[in-house]
Amino acid sequence: MTTAVRTTDGTRPLLQWGSLVLGVGLIAGLLVYTLLGGFTATGAHSNTGWFAAILALTCVPFGTLITGLGVAKWARNRRLSRH
Repeated sequence: MTTAVRTTDGTRPLLQWGSLVLGVGLIAGLLVYTLLGGFTATGAHSNTGWFAAILALTCVPFGTLITGLGVAKWARNRRLSRH
């Protein structure tokens, strides 16, 4: 394998999809607190609120991991292209 950075190593899709999933999770979490009745110690106040809470609790960690991996690959590619 050469030291040149391949243009099709998957960095861009990781960054795009990771940020999309993270954004969906953040929007779902925001909607739970603003439009869907809030979240108390006993949970959400509606079925839609529960769905949005589950979506947020799933998408935020997964999106963060995917985006973090994309950022790490981007930083590595940038470091390799400078040498």
